[in-house]
Amino acid sequence: MIALWQQLQTAASVVAAVRAGESATPALARIAGDVRAGAQSLAFHALRNLGRAEALRKQLANRPPPPKADALLCTAIALAWDEANAPYEPFTLVDQAVEAAKRSPETKAQANFINACLRRLLRERDALVAATDNDPVAKWNHPKWWIARLKQDHPQQWQAILEANNSAAPLTLRVNARKSTRDDYLAQVEGTPVGEQGVILAKPKPVHEIPGFAEGVVSVQDAGAQLAGTLVAQHAPNARRILDACAAPGGKTAHIAELLDSELIALDVDPTRCERIHDNLRRLGLHATVLAEDAANTAKWWDGVPFDAILLDAPCTASGIVRRHPDVRWLRRESDITSLAQQQQRLLTSLWPLLAPGGALIYCTCSVFKAEGEAQIQSFLSNNKEAFLMPSPGHLLPQNGGKPGAVRDNGAGDHDGFFYGVVGKRG
Repeated sequence: MIALWQQLQTAASVVAAVRAGESATPALARIAGDVRAGAQSLAFHALRNLGRAEALRKQLANRPPPPKADALLCTAIALAWDEANAPYEPFTLVDQAVEAAKRSPETKAQANFINACLRRLLRERDALVAATDNDPVAKWNHPKWWIARLKQDHPQQWQAILEANNSAAPLTLRVNARKSTRDDYLAQVEGTPVGEQGVILAKPKPVHEIPGFAEGVVSVQDAGAQLAGTLVAQHAPNARRILDACAAPGGKTAHIAELLDSELIALDVDPTRCERIHDNLRRLGLHATVLAEDAANTAKWWDGVPFDAILLDAPCTASGIVRRHPDVRWLRRESDITSLAQQQQRLLTSLWPLLAPGGALIYCTCSVFKAEGEAQIQSFLSNNKEAFLMPSPGHLLPQNGGKPGAVRDNGAGDHDGFFYGVVGKRG
């Protein structure tokens, strides 16, 4: 059994990495397998409460300790400050956080300091929390610019988005239509249906324990992400040739291949990520032509034959998938929105000539920021007379069904935040 102090040490190392500008994914990958699951759970909880934890630490200490000790202290505060939602009893967390400090030469000298701060937190919790309530970063656990952007983009829903972001996402599966049906699969597991092929498991479990996963019966994919394949099939049911322009890790590519018998080309600029596309396709018993290319550099890879449908899942801030990746909010900067919007525009402009007249381009981002969604598509439509907007989901907000009636499977459900715009090309 892994001691809690050891899990706290490793969780704090993830928090420290994120504070230094590194994604939590590689930070977690460096952790030994037997510790990783517990460390991830604690680290994600801490990252969802980091704004409050940092505000409380400022109340407890005029000066922060060295970075690694501060990461451990803030991790412990994040886990212990809200007794009702603490993963362990707060006194246990404090005791084990101090033990974690003592066990590492990098934090040993600050063990007494950490102990004093955390004991004071337990004694004066209500007053300390009240003193931070007027700080929006502490209240919502998001950067101030992020909160302001949501207020601007979604004035009626910004609070609901932030609340959703601070909850853990469910484990959602997509049933492979070539191997089973959703109803047949639901007869084998405890879960609820979502979308056309989705199943939300009642209790999350490791991938290797999911019935039918190894055999290619199901894939892990959020219900919001599953709309991509559904929209391609809906708007281009007879497509002979389809492009998935930014395909890795291959979930949407596989979904299209499950639904349609078409020539399918999948691109990604990263050769290593292309291997993940191959792996997913092999497990599911599917085929696509996978190319490690920059989708915007069409002169290098396009053979001149038009596509009947193009899926452009463009690089974005990932502001819609914060439930699954709580580090994103602390890694992004407001300036990233502008630079990514320029990249999205470049991809749209480069790929549009490859679409056959009468075809459909499905543009999507896992973002709730309008600059990466609605504004991007409106700008594109205003600059392309042959383009027109087809029925589209628009912005789907986390745990919010979006705009009812836009597409037939766009009902209420539990999903991440996305934007979908379907652009048709006049013949």
